[in-house]
Amino acid sequence: MADTYFFIKDLINDLERGRVRIPSFQRGFVWEPNRVAYFIDSIYKGFPFGSVLLWRTKNPLRTERNLGSYKLPDNDPEYPIDYVLDGQQRITSIFGIFQNSLTAEEEENTNWTHLFFELNSKESVPFQYLEDFTNYDNKKFFPLKYVFDSPKYRQVTRNLDENLAQQIDDLVERFTKARLPVERFESEERKYVATVFERINRQGIELDTFQLLSVWNWSEDFDLQERFKEVIEELEPFGFKEVGSDLLLIPILYKAALK
Repeated sequence: MADTYFFIKDLINDLERGRVRIPSFQRGFVWEPNRVAYFIDSIYKGFPFGSVLLWRTKNPLRTERNLGSYKLPDNDPEYPIDYVLDGQQRITSIFGIFQNSLTAEEEENTNWTHLFFELNSKESVPFQYLEDFTNYDNKKFFPLKYVFDSPKYRQVTRNLDENLAQQIDDLVERFTKARLPVERFESEERKYVATVFERINRQGIELDTFQLLSVWNWSEDFDLQERFKEVIEELEPFGFKEVGSDLLLIPILYKAALK
């Protein structure tokens, strides 16, 4: 298992190319905006924020999950894929805050991605969300989406006084140099990967019954998350759209066992 790191811009580039992806058995993005802001502040201040664990494989999974609100493009088949086993919330936060290339899926909330740095801030955390992120005072706030967008960054700082411009220069430099620690391992044994994922998640937010069974029963031929979506679609015309996952587990697994 090799230790390495990502610069933020390199991570964004790999996500935009589809080289880093989310396996279907992962839970969705669950962080609240305030937690995202504190995480970004930790990067800004150089605080430790943990490593991410990636599983590298040459064989793409049949089913995958979006990265938060974003559907990732297909990967070049000549390159291996890094699937995120631990650190999805951090990677999604970084991508949502700093990227400018992908458009969110319809009906997805992206308000949490519009985070601003407050110039001359006296607060312990100089990052905040504005009620109107399209109309703001650029002498008081700098959008983090411009950190890696050189034309926008230069446009904003061009007419600012030296003190404000220097604050933004310092901000950009900190995020440019920041490194995300990474552990990466390679394996084509799916059950080994599932075991690693399940054990990692015992140390964090506990997985519920449905999520655990999704991992334990995951294989190339059967994906519980995918089957659950199919059953929900079959039941929707009969008014059972909101049926809970636990109620459907027994019939789904029973039908899978009969195949």
